[in-house]
Amino acid sequence: MTFRHKNFTNSRIIALGFFLIILLGAFLLMLPVSSRDNSYTNFCDAIFTATSATCVTGLVVFDTYTHWSLFGQIVIITLIQIGGIGFMTVITMISTFFRRKISLRERNLLMQSEGTMRLEGVIKVFNKLLLGTLFFELMGAILLFARVFHKLGILKGIYYSVFHSVSAFCNAGFDIMGRTAPYQSLTLFADDLGTCLIFMALIIIGGLGFFVWDDISKYRLRFRKFELHTKIVLATSFILIFAGWVLFFIFESDNALRGMSLKDKLIGSLFQSITTRTAGFDTLSQDSLSNSGAILSDILMIIGGSPGSTAGGIKTTTLAVVILNAFAAARNSKYVNAFKRRIDDSIIKQAFAVLTVYLFTILCSTMLISMIEPFDTKEIFFEVASAIGTVGLTMGITTKLSVLSKIILIFLMYSGRIGGLSLMMVFVERRSEAGIKRPSERIMIG
Repeated sequence: MTFRHKNFTNSRIIALGFFLIILLGAFLLMLPVSSRDNSYTNFCDAIFTATSATCVTGLVVFDTYTHWSLFGQIVIITLIQIGGIGFMTVITMISTFFRRKISLRERNLLMQSEGTMRLEGVIKVFNKLLLGTLFFELMGAILLFARVFHKLGILKGIYYSVFHSVSAFCNAGFDIMGRTAPYQSLTLFADDLGTCLIFMALIIIGGLGFFVWDDISKYRLRFRKFELHTKIVLATSFILIFAGWVLFFIFESDNALRGMSLKDKLIGSLFQSITTRTAGFDTLSQDSLSNSGAILSDILMIIGGSPGSTAGGIKTTTLAVVILNAFAAARNSKYVNAFKRRIDDSIIKQAFAVLTVYLFTILCSTMLISMIEPFDTKEIFFEVASAIGTVGLTMGITTKLSVLSKIILIFLMYSGRIGGLSLMMVFVERRSEAGIKRPSERIMIG
């Protein structure tokens, strides 16, 4: 696979790759063999599902179990796996299988696609990525199988376990629990601590990022030896999970968690805190959330996981850099520091650019859908945040949306997976910039 034309920048190749995979997935899902009743699925619903799967989101217009046949479900889980590890990883894996030499350009693409910060050793990181993905998904499937095989039998138990392990690790949120009731996700397991812990562990590990895995594999639990990126990801992720857990427990004890035991309330609030970080599974009905709980969910969905992971959102590192910069500005500090290291100015600019793009896109999309649909702004904003954060949680309006609103959500899921800044670079990226330094002038801020 070679792209030699000067207009094929890395961002454009990644965006095009995801687009072509989505189109292929949509074509396969349109076929009668993909639906349970052997009927054609219209293009809009097929491409919505393909986008949601490839962009590891989890928003669905049909219940995955009741509408899609076994073939259709296999197409969906394949798209989830490709979308989770990145299409460049799949291409590199095929090239390696056929013993084809990986070019410098392809190594650079793999580095950008998977969030690796160094070109040197990128193939070694790629191998760790594949082995790590296989290991965690296999362990998740084994643990889930141990909990469901007595109910489903061996063959169905294996299939259900593998499907949900891949979906959870890739932070996709697709489930096939509709065999008892459509659209129920994991609500049957709301009081099952063991099953919830397996899902939560897979979601967290998948959302940390491949660079963090590499760091942890080299230095184990010696935090002081970790790269700055790993330290920020781990610290921010811990704070967000713990703060979300406490706040959801406070906000929802008398609302969505009402009537539950203390143990179930603690499990439910922790699961909600973790799943809103782009996973999309739910153990409680999202439309039963209080206004405070819904706003907290919106915030966590927009933040998402970490760079180079299976998760979406603005990313934990972006949030950390923005907050650290705000504190530095308040102290009138010249530099932004974290863990005794200075953060480069270009990274700070990128963080604010990502935040600006996401917030602008969310507000515009919310206004557009509000103009089209009769639903409350609370429900629409929740849907928009879920789509661009590639989360997949919904307050139940996805299946009721018009074609135009679905197209908007498709765009949001797509841009959320490849990244808002990357999407802008697809249209405006230039190979070189004229070396002109304009005169500076001060303006008033705040």
